[in-house]
Amino acid sequence: MESTGLLADLPKFTREAVRLYWETRARQLQKQKEAGGSDQGLRSAVTGGAQMDGFIELLTKLAVEAGIDRSHIYYRDSLELPGYFRPNKSWDFLIVVKNQLVAALEAKSQVGPSFGNNFNNRTEEAMGSALDLWTAFRENAFGSAVRPWIGYMFLLEESKRSTSPVSVKEPHFKVFPEFRDSSYAKRYELFCRRLVLERHYDSAAFLLSNVEKGANGDYSEPANDLTFQSFANSMVAHLAAFSGRIKQL
Repeated sequence: MESTGLLADLPKFTREAVRLYWETRARQLQKQKEAGGSDQGLRSAVTGGAQMDGFIELLTKLAVEAGIDRSHIYYRDSLELPGYFRPNKSWDFLIVVKNQLVAALEAKSQVGPSFGNNFNNRTEEAMGSALDLWTAFRENAFGSAVRPWIGYMFLLEESKRSTSPVSVKEPHFKVFPEFRDSSYAKRYELFCRRLVLERHYDSAAFLLSNVEKGANGDYSEPANDLTFQSFANSMVAHLAAFSGRIKQL
């Protein structure tokens, strides 16, 4: 089927979302520096959720094109979902229609310098969130038995530190060979792919960009199965199918 609307020209809109990411990050960092907190400023520029708003707004527009009313889409507030192992968890993007969870999304990013510690934190967070959600789903926490679409997207700073080989520690057992001498970029790629292969998430996207080229919206996608286009296609297909059932709810 030929793509129409935003999907037909998605790379252009993705570039704009990348540009807004770096613009927002720079603005957050400058604001913190002016307040006299350079260390805290760097952390804010790395973790500030608003940086990914360009992507979230783009996904919102795609959802509306697929037949979802904007009033059913949440990304600034009301983002908590009940969990099975904890009371609730806040997601980055939700679609809830007539007491039915339709879609949930994690949109994360990482800028150096602490790629190692942040990689472990991000992977543990994503795996835990998926386990918690699907177990709660099994226990009928999200309305009817209609299966929601769950997505994970990640933007990583492309730098020498993130793309250079990293050693591993093997005091007792050997790591899987694909991790040996792999960069953090490669590890994130493997991670995103395996989230989908193991059915923890329905789709994942992995993008690389840096502050210099990213200011113009430039980015790269190292894996053909983890492009933002395929990620958006997956979400839109699910929402289009669901929108045809809304009247039945």
